[in-house]
Amino acid sequence: MAWLAGSGQVTYYCRSLIIVKWKDILDFVKIEHTLFSLPFVLMGYILAKKQYGEEVFEVSFSNLDLLWIILAAIGARGLAMALNRLIDKEIDARNPRTASRHLPSGKMTEFEAWSLSIAFLVTLLFASWRLNMVALKMAWLPVIAFVIYPYTKRFSWICHFWIGLCLALAPAGAWVAISADTTGWESILGVESNTWIGRDFAWFPELFFISMGVALWITAFDVNYARMDVEVDRRQGIRSFPATFGLKMTKGLSIALTLGWSICFLFAGLSGHTNVRDYNYPLWIPSVILMGIVNLYVMTSQASKSESSPLDMEKFQQLLFKTSMMTGWVLLASLSFTEGMID
Repeated sequence: MAWLAGSGQVTYYCRSLIIVKWKDILDFVKIEHTLFSLPFVLMGYILAKKQYGEEVFEVSFSNLDLLWIILAAIGARGLAMALNRLIDKEIDARNPRTASRHLPSGKMTEFEAWSLSIAFLVTLLFASWRLNMVALKMAWLPVIAFVIYPYTKRFSWICHFWIGLCLALAPAGAWVAISADTTGWESILGVESNTWIGRDFAWFPELFFISMGVALWITAFDVNYARMDVEVDRRQGIRSFPATFGLKMTKGLSIALTLGWSICFLFAGLSGHTNVRDYNYPLWIPSVILMGIVNLYVMTSQASKSESSPLDMEKFQQLLFKTSMMTGWVLLASLSFTEGMID
């Protein structure tokens, strides 16, 4: 009977180890940050489905586009975070706020982190392949963007705009994943026309301005996220915007970026009819204006209060995260109601 008790303990410890490792993995890649990109991934998917006259949530064994798009998004997001943690391991180790992260603290080995990166890359490529060949052949673009990002902060405050660009690929990628099923490479390259540029692009203006809006929205978030490490960044030579120009300029840039993404979303034209869409989204403009005002309040009034103490900074960062996350989901929800929809 003793060996049964011993085997039971081994099973218990193995199960506990697996649970702990899964928790470490989810924490390592900050799975909760997927809530930032997922609503815009779904937005690109919904816009493409409706643009090509397909049922938005039609799921069958022969049509698993939504599943593959979500898996591709998870793979891309996990790969981006894993690469960022690996490339920034030494920088994180010298920062008191990040020294407890998995790689600097030894909770996870580099081999494990690289293995995770490969697993996420395979997930991205497999899901892209299951969607269509255009999606698979364009999968290199986000991968290259993810590799470049961690190095940009060492040279320029443009790093904030670069990460915005990375996230802007989320709605664009989902849209291409659906539209390329119908039009192939024309979904990206357009078709010949009599316009002044000689081509018509199905992704303009809706997808273009939404992607640009996402880029500026994430940039505004990241600039304010960097408020936590101003002094440490200066000592390490990290070129974040707050460390380079100070908090007053950071507030000014935050206002400009928030106004910028609000204007981009308004220019997407979702509130009106077009020659290819005889329905509109009446809640889009009110949602954009509402979330623009909320974000401006957080990045001005609440940001000023964060400078008083580390506790105030922590409270500000929590509010910033919740507000930014809510922005994407509110805008996504506004697409659930249309007027003049095609039968």
